[in-house]
Parts: sequence; structure tokens; C-alpha cells
Amino acid sequence: MIVTIDGPAGSGKSTAARGLAKRLDFYFLDTGAMYRAVAWACTNNGVDPQDAEAAARVARELTISFQDDRVMADGTDVTEAIRTANVSQIASVVAMIPDVREELVQQQRRVAQGLKIVTEGRDQGTVVFPDADCKFFVTAAAEKRAERRHLELLEKHEDVPLEEILEQIKARDARDETREVSPLVAAQDASRIDTSSLATEDVLDVLENAVRKKMAQQQGVN
Repeated sequence: MIVTIDGPAGSGKSTAARGLAKRLDFYFLDTGAMYRAVAWACTNNGVDPQDAEAAARVARELTISFQDDRVMADGTDVTEAIRTANVSQIASVVAMIPDVREELVQQQRRVAQGLKIVTEGRDQGTVVFPDADCKFFVTAAAEKRAERRHLELLEKHEDVPLEEILEQIKARDARDETREVSPLVAAQDASRIDTSSLATEDVLDVLENAVRKKMAQQQGVN
């Protein structure tokens, strides 16, 4: 069974996907971390992220793996390194490159083969897994998303002005929604969830109830 959770930056989709996978005992695939890992590798190797050919080469040659809750890039633990504001911005740039997306889409599909999986991103229900059993589009007001990101960065002792984060989020939304390849959009058959005023556990309850209902329906058919 494949469950997709898409949505804009800071909407809470990663937290929701990770929590849902734990509740269901499914595998969790953090596709955003994969793009961040490519962005980190570009920075670490002095590659211009706007050089499409070079960035695509990095994506093809980089070995990305997940060990429990840790993200590994060529054997290096980059879990914290890929969560900086700078890497986030670079990730949104490399994510616009068609060859980078194509490479990571193929990797994501290979990972999901034969698994019960919860996967999150921006194109999971529309491009990567269009036939997924359950699809969700998680969103929130830009201001709320900026507040969440601000608190997240403060916890990591990275003090970025709230106003700057809000502008970054709006800019990233614009890039994600207008890019030619796999733009950010809700799948027609996805359930939309606005997390602006919802606690994490409330969001998880909604997701879990929907997935378990679908599982029960499938079991009934079988």
C-alpha cells in the first residue's frame, strides 16, 4: 500500500508523514531529504546548483540512504546539515531541474517496490505514484508556515528573521508552483488538509482514520 502526502514547504507534511508511518508501521520515505541531500552535495563539492548538467550529475552519482531517522549521503550523516535555511533554498533550485527530478523519481519508485509506505513531497500523488492507494495534500497559511520554520531554526541555534523566512517561503512556493516539471499541485483525488489551526496529533488522527478506512475497504474486496 502506498500513501502519498504532498504540500508546500512548512505545511507539516514531513512531520505528518513520519508520524503516520509510525502509527501504521509503514516505511517512511522523506523525498524532500533527497533533494536536500543533492543540494548539500552541490554545495559541498563546489557545484553551481543552477548548472543543470552538473547538478544532474551530482544526483546520479550521489548515494542517498536512510538509516532509521538519519539521512546518509555517500556514507556521510547529513541529517542536520541538510536542514539549514541555505540548503533549503538551494534544494528548491535543484528541484526545478528536470534531470534531477527524473533521477530522484526513479529512485523513489525503486525504494517503494513491495513496501507498505508513506511518502511525502510535492509531486508524490501526481507524478511519482499517481496510482497510490491514499493521497493527501497538506497545506497551511504562509505566515503559519514561516512561524513553524522560525521556531525550528531557533531550536538549532540558527537565528533567521521571521520576515526573511516568510519571504523565502513565498519565493519557494512561487518556484514550486510555476516550474515546468512536476509543479506543486494537489492531485485531483487527494484529500486536502489545512493544518494552520490543527495540532499534530489531530492531523495524524485524520490521516490514520482515512488510511485505515481504505485498508478495511481493500480487505473487504479481497
